Amino acid sequence: MKRILFTCLAFCLLCLPASAQEVAEGVNFVRLAEPQSVQTGQKIEVLELFWYKCPHCYKLEPYLKRWLKNKPDNVEYVRMPAILNNSWAFDAHAFYTMEALGLTKLLHDAYFNAIHEERKRIFTPEHFADWAATHGADRQAVLETFTSFGVSTKVTYASDMTRRYQTNGVPTIIVDGIYQTKVSMAGGSNELIDLINHLAAKAQEER
Repeated sequence: MKRILFTCLAFCLLCLPASAQEVAEGVNFVRLAEPQSVQTGQKIEVLELFWYKCPHCYKLEPYLKRWLKNKPDNVEYVRMPAILNNSWAFDAHAFYTMEALGLTKLLHDAYFNAIHEERKRIFTPEHFADWAATHGADRQAVLETFTSFGVSTKVTYASDMTRRYQTNGVPTIIVDGIYQTKVSMAGGSNELIDLINHLAAKAQEER
């Protein structure tokens, strides 16, 4: 009986979220084999690798939005579409098209909702341009930008960085080009937010 109780206790301790334990490298986060440069200058970069069709990324969005309202002043948040296989490149094109046309605020949340709530099937540039037009975007501008050299260059960069960030799934958080973590490593979405702040402070100290 004692052995059974001890085994159960040990298992429960392993299941505790990161905030209830001492944060440990190799358990709650990993250090990238090679540090990557950041886009945020003097500020600590918190970069999210995501995919629009990932339900876990969609579920994390509200937590990140709340965090953004109260994030540390020395931290800047960056989104990057992950490309783990060729089919993911389509949504990377969609993301960078929004960015290039200044439509991210208008379309980012709407596109997530279209996929996960409205169950829309958007799989071609024409489908995306038609959908964007229903939200007030210029259909022809969207269509031309989607396949433009500038957007394609950024998609290629995102594909390369996905590999450099050593991720095998999304959402993945990269802090200051050094640390990688995920919801599963943190112990939950709320715990991930706490861990992001912890790693950002750690990165600031190391700078």
